[in-house]
Amino acid sequence: MTLRELFKKAIEAGIANDPRGRETVLKDLGRAEKEYADLKPEEKELFDREALVNPYSDSRILYGSGDPEIAHVLVGIDIEVGEVLLAETLKRKGRPVDLILSHHPEGTAYATLYSVMNMQSDILSRFGVPINIAEDLMDGRMREVERRLMPLNHTRAVDAARLVDIPFACLHTPADNMVVTFLQKLFDDARPETLADLMDIIRGIPEYRTGALNGSGPKIITGSKTRKAGRVFVDMTGGTEGSKEIFSSLASAGVNTIVGMHISEEHRKEAEKNHMNVVIAGHISSDNLGVNLLLDEITRGCPLNILECSGFTRVTRNS
Repeated sequence: MTLRELFKKAIEAGIANDPRGRETVLKDLGRAEKEYADLKPEEKELFDREALVNPYSDSRILYGSGDPEIAHVLVGIDIEVGEVLLAETLKRKGRPVDLILSHHPEGTAYATLYSVMNMQSDILSRFGVPINIAEDLMDGRMREVERRLMPLNHTRAVDAARLVDIPFACLHTPADNMVVTFLQKLFDDARPETLADLMDIIRGIPEYRTGALNGSGPKIITGSKTRKAGRVFVDMTGGTEGSKEIFSSLASAGVNTIVGMHISEEHRKEAEKNHMNVVIAGHISSDNLGVNLLLDEITRGCPLNILECSGFTRVTRNS
């Protein structure tokens, strides 16, 4: 398949597994179309028209036309200049690399990461948090993340890919959506009674078992093994961590346990203050699971030769 076809399949899989639901995502795309239509001609020149068909600002084809056929993909959780040079070295040694694929965003996808955070409001609303509270808290957090990203030199890896002329893309939220849908269904179906039961479920997943063997496995951050799991909320998509002030609203909405990729110390303290159980499944392990599930969708009926790097290990669930 071509890079453009691969990328389109990934975005479609991300939408199909978006925890907000397809209808909400399509409404967002409709609002983007209206915003674009209302712009002045000079403003349309600066508009990211990819946003008309792709609701995830942190997922983009960063370098390349999208037309070449893709058969060999170097996949990593993070792709920076070192991994781009690795791809060039592999090519010189006779191992073809048609595409460098990163999970975490680079380039313009990194600069606009904050934009995708607005999806967290709708996700929180589906778990019982009043939408006005979710949106109000998220607005402030999005501006904070935007300010943090503004001074960064985010084009370095993209510039390196351009200089060695290897197509480069990143798929962040689509992969995160995959892992959220997978784990949320798993916990909803299994209904673990205690945090120990929940931990057993997580450790039974190959990516998390590997993480445990590498010393970065799942951990109970607040709570204990004997505590009741209750209602579980898988919080692993929407760009990055939301507002630390959301925990009281989640507790009031009846959420008892949060399963996340990572948590800052200030967020942990707020969760503890609100008597919330927090289980951190593991950042890179969760990213591995999401990317593997996404690759399963992309490669169904059209296999690719995957080269693993930068913390990624391929595990396929395709028969």
